[in-house]
Amino acid sequence: MMEGTAAEYHSKDFEWEELRDEVENDASLRYHLVPFVASSSSSSPSSDPPPDDADAWRSFHRRHSAGKFFKERRYLLKEFPELLCSGNSIQVLELGCGNGSTILPILRAKESIVVYACDCSEEVLQMAKEIVATTSDVSLDHRLHTFLLDFTVHKFPDWLFCSSCQRASFSKPVNLSSDSREQKLRKLNAPSFLREKQCCIGGVDFVTLIFTLSAIPFQRMSSVIEKCFSVLKPGCLLLFRDYGLYDMTMLRFLPEQRMGFREYMRSDGTFSYFFSLDIVRDLFLGAGFTELELEYCCITSVNRQRGKKMQRVWIHGKFQKPI
Repeated sequence: MMEGTAAEYHSKDFEWEELRDEVENDASLRYHLVPFVASSSSSSPSSDPPPDDADAWRSFHRRHSAGKFFKERRYLLKEFPELLCSGNSIQVLELGCGNGSTILPILRAKESIVVYACDCSEEVLQMAKEIVATTSDVSLDHRLHTFLLDFTVHKFPDWLFCSSCQRASFSKPVNLSSDSREQKLRKLNAPSFLREKQCCIGGVDFVTLIFTLSAIPFQRMSSVIEKCFSVLKPGCLLLFRDYGLYDMTMLRFLPEQRMGFREYMRSDGTFSYFFSLDIVRDLFLGAGFTELELEYCCITSVNRQRGKKMQRVWIHGKFQKPI
């Protein structure tokens, strides 16, 4: 169990409004605040994302394939205690799982949790499986099912939550004893861990979006959240944590790295977006979710080598699919 060893979770070392005033009154940072105007110069990034933006993340993970980039997110169980308080047979879908830093504490939390994890990189999925298999004293890998998917472009596979079962979840249980032709076709594409008479796993209890949504182009975010909504069981939760507006990382980007309003591209081609509470609220409520919790997490960390304090801003959110 992770409860006893999880790092203590803090959310308020400073007031976000004070940081906002400091940033907005600093003339050297004003370029972060003005509306974005795409440059006509061919040397500047286009306002439209390249069609292969997922390739940048695949390259990123190849560069960090040694696993040194791995840092287990132990704070998740403090931030999202619902993972510990839920009943038996909990199914979690982790989007953009990376090297497994979110998967590992979730699997350790309870023996009844099964994680379905996807990413656009086959290499990083293999890395996640290896880390989960070797990091813990107890075998966890039998409760982890990974699958390759660029969810910014493609929909989730039917074996997660097929349309007929989604409709039935709002009325009455679907009869799986007599298969329609459509259900039989789904079974042919279903993974081996599904029982023979199942057309899908029947939806998930939690979707985790942990520093994932900010890594995709803003105009694709709404469709990703709608896909998350579609695979959740009614009444279940999406757990969200990501970069907040005026985080230290945002303020380090240069003017030429802007790809849009509050959207930036790193030198390696990967994206980063910085959320305000209003934007997060609009995105999730627009997809049909109900807001349970939404706040800025304002944390002061210290670089001991440089003796420098760093003000980090993250967004914490919990959203529910209505019953």
